Amino acid sequence: MEFMPEHAPLTVIAFLGTALLLGVTTLVMLVAFLTKRKWIGLAAVILGLAFASGYVLVLAGVSLTSHEKTLAPGENKYFCEIDCHIAYSVVNFEEAKALGDEAHQTFPAGRFVIVRLKTWFDPSTISGHRGDSPLGPSPRRVVLVDDAAYPFPESAQGKAALARLGGGTIPLSQPLRPGESYVTDLVFDVPANARNLRLFVGDTFDVLDRLLIGHEDSFLHRKIYLALVPPASS
Repeated sequence: MEFMPEHAPLTVIAFLGTALLLGVTTLVMLVAFLTKRKWIGLAAVILGLAFASGYVLVLAGVSLTSHEKTLAPGENKYFCEIDCHIAYSVVNFEEAKALGDEAHQTFPAGRFVIVRLKTWFDPSTISGHRGDSPLGPSPRRVVLVDDAAYPFPESAQGKAALARLGGGTIPLSQPLRPGESYVTDLVFDVPANARNLRLFVGDTFDVLDRLLIGHEDSFLHRKIYLALVPPASS
């Protein structure tokens, strides 16, 4: 299993702490210049730049030393939801040249790939005071990528065709209580020659995510993927 980001509480504390220090130094700088205490203002500017530079260096260093990872089917990728964690894993997948009954078939541009993704609220990750209230997972983005890391988003046509066949699927936003899980069917239209497909489940792009140390959406950070097939045995 892998956590995204690693050491999430420390990551958030580091970001909030740096933001607070920058806010304080900015306030000191403004007061100092308004009261014509230029040396104090200059010192506040230098201190603020030092805090910001240090944070950026750590952010870049962690990103540059990160490694791309691909988890085998059944292995969990965890996302921190403050006082608990939501885990995602691939159950199985299948391919189809068309979806629907004989009278109403939907054809892909390449081939349909249907991935069954499990969402699980891990009860071992909750704090002692949280209780059993439901949690709505944060918005996620899901794409398939091939061996060239080219992304393929979900197919709206494929999703609609699958819904007509099976009556729909559970959305990834469905709330869960601790210990609960559900499976979501995701449909992708990928080229016939796409190889070594992997699923990426991530946070939606957010400015905060880009600035969090160790977050896979931060600048230059490597990603964590979910494999569709087990690794070949040696």
